[in-house]
Amino acid sequence: MLLEQISERKRALSEQAGKERMSRSMLKALTWRTVGTIDTMVISYIITGKLIIAFSIGTVELGTKMLLYYLHERAWNNIQWGKYGTKTPRKN
Repeated sequence: MLLEQISERKRALSEQAGKERMSRSMLKALTWRTVGTIDTMVISYIITGKLIIAFSIGTVELGTKMLLYYLHERAWNNIQWGKYGTKTPRKN
């Protein structure tokens, strides 16, 4: 009984190897977009010389790119290629 439980737990963990939780992907998206938005605001300010335009561009860009990054990250999480701990079929 105990050995069966241990075996089942090991199998469940091996199936999750190389995958990320959704919360991790969300946090990565948020921190990356923060850096990216600051960069966009600085570049926008340098080009336009207007702080309000720089913040407007940065605000719009924050929402759209965070969503796109999250969707991109979740899609890549389903691709096994290049992950450690996962087996990929070999082509002969």
